[in-house]
Amino acid sequence: MAENSTPRIVHLVDQRTRRLPAPAAALEPVTRILPSGQLRDSLHRPLHDLRISVTDRCNFRCSYCMPKEVFDKDYVYLPQSELLSFEEISRIATQFVAHGVEKIRLTGGEPLLRKNLEVLVAQLAALRTPQGKPLDLTLTTNGALLARKAASLRAAGLQRVTVSLDGLDDAVFKRMNDVDFPVSDVLQGIAAAQAAGLGPIKVNMVVKRGTNEHEILPMARHFQGSGVVLRFIEYMDVGATNGWRMDDVLPSSAVVARIQAAMPLVALHATQAGETAQRWGYVGANGQHDPSLGEIGVISSVTQAFCGDCSRARLSTEGQLYLCLFASQGYDLRSLVRAGADDADLASAIAHIWRGREDRYSALRAALPPDQGAGTSAQRVEMSYIGG
Repeated sequence: MAENSTPRIVHLVDQRTRRLPAPAAALEPVTRILPSGQLRDSLHRPLHDLRISVTDRCNFRCSYCMPKEVFDKDYVYLPQSELLSFEEISRIATQFVAHGVEKIRLTGGEPLLRKNLEVLVAQLAALRTPQGKPLDLTLTTNGALLARKAASLRAAGLQRVTVSLDGLDDAVFKRMNDVDFPVSDVLQGIAAAQAAGLGPIKVNMVVKRGTNEHEILPMARHFQGSGVVLRFIEYMDVGATNGWRMDDVLPSSAVVARIQAAMPLVALHATQAGETAQRWGYVGANGQHDPSLGEIGVISSVTQAFCGDCSRARLSTEGQLYLCLFASQGYDLRSLVRAGADDADLASAIAHIWRGREDRYSALRAALPPDQGAGTSAQRVEMSYIGG
């Protein structure tokens, strides 16, 4: 199907230049907050998940994330000296874990482009929660390099991977990744990850109306019973460059209805608080969920906001802490680390920042008329910069 022919306006804004210093009060002994493992924000949401971007580069040019007309050969990426080192990432992550983080997801850009990523994985895999438990350590990838990296990542301590795949039809997929990359190579990466024991594997499909919605059923049929959990994500208004319009969003309810008509489903309970995906299981001959057939998930960040129990913080590749996927500014932890702050200062800064958090962009957007929610897109950070 053809892309929407409406003229596209691309706002050229570099969010990397807008950063907030760590709260000054956090560094004062009388107001220092030490880790207790029970940190909550102003809306009483716990800090449970940390997403760490390890690179701002990607080898795909997906139109909804890093469109080629913006991220072209002349685009200036962050120099190596500005990226957090693995040791700096591990030190910051240690303080987040002390505050209650139990899950860390490595993202990008494309995280497998970061050289020697297995070294970082091993460092993070060695961390333990205050209760002595290992972290849930996972990674999101486009799958292009997964076949050659899966075994070494698992050996380093990575537990799971999530693979982005927007369709099985080569023509559709190549049009969406815009670098002529074939579906077969991504499927080989998924198979390699399964063979290495990186599971359960999740596959994320961003559904854009008029572009790949006809791939919903083929994707569902392909992954049913495979042990892979397929998740459908509503096309989101992240950043300023993807030309988002509400008309391009296919609601998750329509996705479920389309699959339900061909492959009966039953609603499943959430596995944990703050889970972003609504779960649906395939029905067996007895009319009940058949675990051998697997399940799907739908992430309805546009039509059904889940801000109320969002427990995620995001650390950019050069050390800016973002409190929301739709944020416009991050807090500069890198400067704090490189200025010689001790661990207590770093932990206190994280605590002060999280305690002041009141972000709930998706919930506020849901109260606006269609398309008005995109009005501040020129100020929002790009998804490729802080991960999904």
